[in-house]
Amino acid sequence: MGDVAALSGVTVRTLHHYDEIALLVPSQRSASGYRLYDRDDLERLQRVLGYRALGLPLEQIGRPLDEPPVDQVAQLRDRHRALSEQVDRLRRQLAAIEKTLEAHEMGIRLTPQEMFEVFGDDDPTRHAAEAEERWGDTDAHRESQRRTSAYRKEDWLRLRAESEAIEQRLRDTMSQGLPATSEAAMDAAEAHRRHIDDTFYPCSHAMHRGLADMYLADPRFTAHYDDQAPGLAQYVHDAIHANADRAGR
Repeated sequence: MGDVAALSGVTVRTLHHYDEIALLVPSQRSASGYRLYDRDDLERLQRVLGYRALGLPLEQIGRPLDEPPVDQVAQLRDRHRALSEQVDRLRRQLAAIEKTLEAHEMGIRLTPQEMFEVFGDDDPTRHAAEAEERWGDTDAHRESQRRTSAYRKEDWLRLRAESEAIEQRLRDTMSQGLPATSEAAMDAAEAHRRHIDDTFYPCSHAMHRGLADMYLADPRFTAHYDDQAPGLAQYVHDAIHANADRAGR
């Protein structure tokens, strides 16, 4: 038995256990009671180890070993399906953990469920690494993380509603045919700046101009506005600059 254990890489104790549960019963025993394994036993052992490597529980291995080859293939397909489902679940769990970690690094203290309730499909962590690389060393980024670390789900829901209301004001002024230099458009742009200033970080008119330029330079920001109404990104950009001009900044 020791030789079999050494060759197969399992312990003698494991072979005893396989015998006790009738998974691998040796064909013979010596006069002294030692277990003796013939070629068929060794082939069965290799198949047992193969199924173990597939993750099949011991109590389920005996069945495919004793079934004809066609049924063994069915067993393997069932096992493949079960493992695939398990892998999918683990991937989803891993993604949720990664998203939570990224959110915490951004200062967002929400569970994955709360993040979905607040942001829906608009995942705020999508560009976390890029934001950290571009602005991680800035005072604005650090201040944003400091402030948002105190926000809870109710705060984020309120802030999102405020942001959507401001964007609605900008859409309305554009749809009414008011120029970006109109008082209504500039007032909406100022509300946009103050929302950032009050919520995330001090946002001067000069910084606001920089954000406006990014809304046109970065296709992702352009799409955020233009998906709401074609041309809105340009309109918001122009209104922000007009508002900064009005303030003499």
